[in-house]
Amino acid sequence: MPIGTAFHERTFPLCHSLNYREWSGYYTVSVYEVHHEHEYNAIRNAAALIDISPLYKYLITGRDATKLVNRVITRDINKVKVGQVIYCCWCDEQGKVIDDGTISRLEENVYRWTAADPSLRWFRQNGLNLDVTIEDISEKVAALALQGPTSARLLKSVAEADIANLKYFRVTRGKIAGVPVDISRTGYTGDLGYEIWMPWNDAVKVWDALAEKGKQFDLHAAGMLALDVARVEAGLLLIEVDYISSKKALIPSQKYSPFELGFGKMVHLEKENFIGKRALEHDAKIGVPRQFVGLEIDWIDVESLYEKYGLTPVAPSQASRVSVPVYDGDMQVGKATTTSWSPTLKKMIALASVDTDQSKPGTELQMEITIEAIRLKTNAKVTALPFFSPPRKTATPV
Repeated sequence: MPIGTAFHERTFPLCHSLNYREWSGYYTVSVYEVHHEHEYNAIRNAAALIDISPLYKYLITGRDATKLVNRVITRDINKVKVGQVIYCCWCDEQGKVIDDGTISRLEENVYRWTAADPSLRWFRQNGLNLDVTIEDISEKVAALALQGPTSARLLKSVAEADIANLKYFRVTRGKIAGVPVDISRTGYTGDLGYEIWMPWNDAVKVWDALAEKGKQFDLHAAGMLALDVARVEAGLLLIEVDYISSKKALIPSQKYSPFELGFGKMVHLEKENFIGKRALEHDAKIGVPRQFVGLEIDWIDVESLYEKYGLTPVAPSQASRVSVPVYDGDMQVGKATTTSWSPTLKKMIALASVDTDQSKPGTELQMEITIEAIRLKTNAKVTALPFFSPPRKTATPV
């Protein structure tokens, strides 16, 4: 049975919908109101506060900490400076992705590693005979994502930290309401935003300080439904939805190379040996059979299909995580893994895995759509990811 996170006593009174889901053993708010419209708009137009405490969090320390990290991930950690955060993935021996997450280099040999799935056993297996300590701090460290255009001004007003000079994918230390915190310029919305890491037992103090000061910045608590739409617009993949961990895959086609997920830039083949390197060298040389792309669905075509049945289409109220086939004529060439209406772009969009031959931007394909239990096809066009990437995401805010 799920339990509440460090912020449950604050989020529960706000959750009028009582719409929850389970995330890594915790109660997580799906949507606070009946509909997530206000929460989504807070992410894109004001500031949103999202409880991300259920993430798995690990602290890697010791003389060989850097060696362990470099052995496991596909990126070269030696290029990462203290105070920097990277997004990365790690693979099995066959070069198939196990998981993806962020690593913050807090000190020369101190790293905080986040993961979607439990990874302690894998890290410790690969740390054998190394002078390294791997601690699961998932229940000791709470985390909040503060995302949106006004998030920087809010954080400047409430945090004793150098927010003004905190660049994209960097981390700094400071205090909020007297509580020591790490603040990273990261997020899962594709917008200007921060993630705040704090001791579990003092987490409510941080929430209260942000909530009180946030009134003048139009701060809203936001749940997973709003986050789902934002991350699709940002072209960000979700494990067990857009791809399956190789540890959980039942058949070979459920396993993905980083080069099939758009993670190619995160594979540094020139660095010292790491898990899956030989297989990934082969992928880089030969190529891979499929690619992750964006799809823009032709809404005029959707309307015409509904019109044939005397119906009017309604923009989907939330992102669909149900995979549907993608076709090139009569041939299936892939699947759309997450489909959503984008309120910002005023388009129906999808993340999709398609054959490499059909992955070029501008390629015309068809996606399955069901009307009155009848399976039909609607036109869709391949587009590069992300769909939405505003300049403020990476700019130094004023």
